[in-house]
Amino acid sequence: MTTAHDLNKLGQSIWLDYIRRQFIEDGGLQGVIDNGVRGVTSNPAIFKKAIADSDDYDAQMQELIDAGKSVDEIYEALAVTDIQNAADILRPVYDESNTIDGYVSLEVRPELANDEAGTVTEARHLWGRVDRPNLMIKVPATQEGLGAITTLIGEGINVNVTLMFSLQQYIDVANAYIAGLEKLAESRNDLSGVASVASFFVSRMDVMVDKQLDELGKPELQSKAGVANAQVAYAKFVEMFSGERWDALAAKGAQVQRPLWASTSTKDPNLPDTLYVDNLIAEHTVNTVPPNTLDALNDHGKAEIAATGDASDAQKILDDLAAAGIDYDAVTAALLQEGIDKFIAPFKDLIASIEEKRDRIAAQ
Repeated sequence: MTTAHDLNKLGQSIWLDYIRRQFIEDGGLQGVIDNGVRGVTSNPAIFKKAIADSDDYDAQMQELIDAGKSVDEIYEALAVTDIQNAADILRPVYDESNTIDGYVSLEVRPELANDEAGTVTEARHLWGRVDRPNLMIKVPATQEGLGAITTLIGEGINVNVTLMFSLQQYIDVANAYIAGLEKLAESRNDLSGVASVASFFVSRMDVMVDKQLDELGKPELQSKAGVANAQVAYAKFVEMFSGERWDALAAKGAQVQRPLWASTSTKDPNLPDTLYVDNLIAEHTVNTVPPNTLDALNDHGKAEIAATGDASDAQKILDDLAAAGIDYDAVTAALLQEGIDKFIAPFKDLIASIEEKRDRIAAQ
């Protein structure tokens, strides 16, 4: 038994923020599942590193080139193959957990972040193309993304809502999910099997806030914003997924939209490498971790509840940060835009690298 197994008993699922063809095919994914991992997330940066920096995909690329596929079609085929294979390996977890875990996430193209109709169209396409019930389509928590979330959940498509930084984003996303379930309930009575997570980014907030605290001469408040922000969001989760409105949906089999803690690797080497795991252990949550953080968790991580829904201490930290001169709304808005940019850039690099590889392989 590992710490990840222990966390699952406490109600928190550990997912792995990593995917690569060799890792799937050589037993690496099954190995981490055996060690307690309950799902997989991906993003353009992960796929860029996997596809551009290895020869794992060259054989399939050759077939796609011979078939006359475009660069975009090549990328989609490569990604879909990985997602399908990972989903198949995780299917026993999905079945055993009664559709709570066992998911693999695939993101719509980052440039669609502010395009509601485009996001819905691509999400429907990817859902049909992958054709696995344990797929989650990643949709960013932009204003336009909110409408897409309601539409997709209303069609029974699982959604991993990504790039969440502010409490207001969280409230809006939870409401979008609940509205989607209410829409789905108009056409079917059984809401079980439809799942969503709300991915709240943690360490990126500390990176930005700590830099500002340096300039303000307030080092005593550093490395506290990310965890406090997430704990306040968790308290809101406990509040929103209770009461008459939610109970009506739960009676039809609806699952809560679990908070998912993302960006949980420690960026500052002076901080504990399990900082964003140990302090965010809570029931009905997910923590998606990169491989190095997973290793650290299973080596020396804690397994005890750290967030209960009482966020008074966490709120005081946010209040202290505001008193010190940190503009919460400005920080979270900047982080959202930065997050979109950080996904657009590697996606463009990925497409460029596939084009370069295509030309090189075709010339051989």
